[in-house]
Amino acid sequence: MNNIALGKYLPLDSVIHKLDPRAKICAMLLVMIAIFIPTGYIGYAVIGLLVLAVALTAKLKINFLWRAMKPMLFMLVFLLVINLMVVRSGTLLFTIFGWGIYSDAISQTLYIVIRLALMIMITTILTATTKPLELTLGIEDLLKPFQKIHVPAHEIAMMISIALRFIPTLIEETQRIMKAQASRGVDMEEGKLMEKIRAILSLIVPLFVSAFQRAEDLAYAMEARGYVPNQPRTRYKQLKMQGKDYILLIGSMLLLAGMIVLCFYA
Repeated sequence: MNNIALGKYLPLDSVIHKLDPRAKICAMLLVMIAIFIPTGYIGYAVIGLLVLAVALTAKLKINFLWRAMKPMLFMLVFLLVINLMVVRSGTLLFTIFGWGIYSDAISQTLYIVIRLALMIMITTILTATTKPLELTLGIEDLLKPFQKIHVPAHEIAMMISIALRFIPTLIEETQRIMKAQASRGVDMEEGKLMEKIRAILSLIVPLFVSAFQRAEDLAYAMEARGYVPNQPRTRYKQLKMQGKDYILLIGSMLLLAGMIVLCFYA
């Protein structure tokens, strides 16, 4: 549970932390689009180096980014197995128990792994360098033009912010329940498969009850403080774009344009 880094804000003093949240969100979306452009390993290497440079500029440790990708290892292994079984094109590399492993299966798996790793790193950098309140304000401002077609910008931003805010809280609650059940003799690591499933169910049920209880308490607290959806409200903190924010946006646009050009020449 302590390895989960996505959604955690690290209060460090860096240039990335001081950037406008709207600029960081737009830059993240532009880089996400660039990741899905088929530029080959050269393009992914360029994006990976830039992402690592941004992470180091934000004073984030590589170990922190690795912790964010650890929960995805099972899914990556699962994708590898599926691709090895399904993809039957390319050059036959070797055979395992009479089943041929082809080059296209390996290459497609590598593409998926690299893309997922880059996306996780980018989103981790965003949540680690942006306060939940600033993230809410940034998402709300970016969704404001869609209010003309009756999109609830403030409510969507509020829900995303609350979800990110409660990730560490739910992790702590899970650890507390696991310790309480371990003191009563519940073992989630040893035993047969059915015993492990029962142990996990005994963890999920109280965790859901606690999550719903926290949601109800939060709703009562917001209502007691006069929160009413769909009502105009003022802000204590106003977001203002600066020169460094525009530099980040221009750099992200140039990266996207470079990946498009590289795609045509690759």
